[in-house]
Amino acid sequence: MDNLTQSQWISLLVPLLVLQLALMITALVVLVKAERTRGPKWLWAIIIVIVNLLGPIAFFLFGRRAD
Repeated sequence: MDNLTQSQWISLLVPLLVLQLALMITALVVLVKAERTRGPKWLWAIIIVIVNLLGPIAFFLFGRRAD
């Protein structure tokens, strides 16, 4: 991995950053619109923002309640 150039690193990281941002925004919008969640909304908001890629995925898997 030490042989990657700066442009190769950027081409690898940009899609991951876009995916992370899209998941985070989507999860926060769903969280705000949800009437009920498993656990307090403030805690899910912190998890979504701080735990990067896994936080939004955890919210979609475990935080939402099917009504």
